[in-house]
Amino acid sequence: MTATTLTIHMTPSPSVEVLRGTLDLLILKAVSWGPTHGYGVARWIEQATSDVLQIEEGSLYPALHRLETRGWIDAEWGTSENNRRAKFYTLTVKGRAQLRVEAETWARFAHAVFAALEAPPTPA
Repeated sequence: MTATTLTIHMTPSPSVEVLRGTLDLLILKAVSWGPTHGYGVARWIEQATSDVLQIEEGSLYPALHRLETRGWIDAEWGTSENNRRAKFYTLTVKGRAQLRVEAETWARFAHAVFAALEAPPTPA
């Protein structure tokens, strides 16, 4: 994970700083279910997190471009369910492997943070 952060709006709180890798992981997971456009990725993240995380376009589309540049997702123009032209994203083989790595890394990280939060105080 990198130290670079981005803002993801949370409801009801105004915003929270999260690691860029977290957004990458969520996008890879959203795209793993099948071809979807950017709005579909954002909606999946909102639904999967019970509307706690809401990704702004200013964060989502640069992240999609970054993942495409890395070869983790492919993009192809198509027509959305609203009959509009949209870019549809699919997970590549390289992206599926990266999703596994990112998910394992995030699980270890989250486990460590929860362990620290639940740890008893250290005697002085």
